[in-house]
Amino acid sequence: MNFEFNSVLVTGAAGFIGFHLSNRLLEDGCHVAGIDNLNDYYDVRLKEDRLEKLKSFSNFSFFRTDISDRESLEKIFENTRFDAVVNLAAQAGVRYSLENPHAYVNSNLVGFVNLLECCRYNSVKHLVFASSSSVYGANTNMPFSVHDNVDHPVSLYAASKKANELMAHTYSHLYGMSCTGLRFFTVYGPWGRPDMALFLFTKAILEDRPIKVFNHGKMQRDFTYIDDIVEGIVRVMGRLPEPNPEWTGDAPDPGTSYAPYKIYNIGNNNPVELTDFIAAIERNLGKKAKKEFLDLQPGDVPATYANIDDLIKDVGFKPGTSIETGIERFVAWYRDYNQL
Repeated sequence: MNFEFNSVLVTGAAGFIGFHLSNRLLEDGCHVAGIDNLNDYYDVRLKEDRLEKLKSFSNFSFFRTDISDRESLEKIFENTRFDAVVNLAAQAGVRYSLENPHAYVNSNLVGFVNLLECCRYNSVKHLVFASSSSVYGANTNMPFSVHDNVDHPVSLYAASKKANELMAHTYSHLYGMSCTGLRFFTVYGPWGRPDMALFLFTKAILEDRPIKVFNHGKMQRDFTYIDDIVEGIVRVMGRLPEPNPEWTGDAPDPGTSYAPYKIYNIGNNNPVELTDFIAAIERNLGKKAKKEFLDLQPGDVPATYANIDDLIKDVGFKPGTSIETGIERFVAWYRDYNQL
């Protein structure tokens, strides 16, 4: 069922995906309220620069707060009515979850419950939330389908994202809340996160430092360009999930429900080996990388590959930006942003 949204709350608005989504919605004429805590998990200057661009829009308002701060969040909902809420605020990163598990509990669990409660009590029509391809964990049946069981995460980050899906389903069941979860597959592009491979590799190659190549380059990732991710989110936002009349408890389908709840993968549907990804960066930089080959890291998976049949069927969209195009755009942005 399609619905119009004019007022949207985007959490994590100063983050990579949050910034791009907010920018797109603002250009489309939506009123966007952004929330971000501007934490120092990575360079705060990058987050502030993204925010400056968003603040140039008259239809943007910003609240510096943390979604784990319940009182602060409740005040925002009391003062503004939102048609839709898109939750992109989360403590990100698989590896960091091994070092600082409590950050994930505060943001990804406590913060998400606070959001669910605010949506429930303020009659928000649609909650769209970021899940992650990492929920597939130990699964090896490729491509990963939303209709597969995902009960074996291999990092706390993945477990927290799986928990979000379960919590949202519970609210959908109890209160009839329309909730849609989006499993993003390795997002990259301009204004990207400095802790991600593309940013790390580009920076190191330009500085003549060696890059760390995990799993000896045999890693495969379904790299998905940021504009494709945003297009997918916007289309899903305007489509309220409907109960699946064929859902049965005898053979429960994890991707749908008898409640207004749905899960989608948003991925490029085309896994790329890490060595090919690096080669594309080298071509765009006109410079060879010095490589340090290492074993697979704890919490990482050797491959990701998205089945996007449901996304195509329901919202008529298939990501299509090639690695070559996406990396070229990132490198151009990186040189410009760093005045190289």
